[in-house]
Amino acid sequence: MRLSDIPKEASFSVKRVTLKKEVGKRLADMGFTEGTRGQVVRKGFFRGPIQVRIRGYDILIRRYEAAGIEVEGTDADALHG
Repeated sequence: MRLSDIPKEASFSVKRVTLKKEVGKRLADMGFTEGTRGQVVRKGFFRGPIQVRIRGYDILIRRYEAAGIEVEGTDADALHG
């Protein structure tokens, strides 16, 4: 599953970042590393940015960046509702 597919307020665990070069490195530097847990706080309208809470910080990332992050959902009810 991709981070861009996780619904608002659902928690997740990062599996891996599939983006290469500077973007992938920047995301890893911001805390998107294997096993890190986070939560989708909100999603922008019209495919806008996604606000993610990870390692105690709120970060806004672009949809295409979120699509390059593989995650596992940790909220079974939120993921299906």
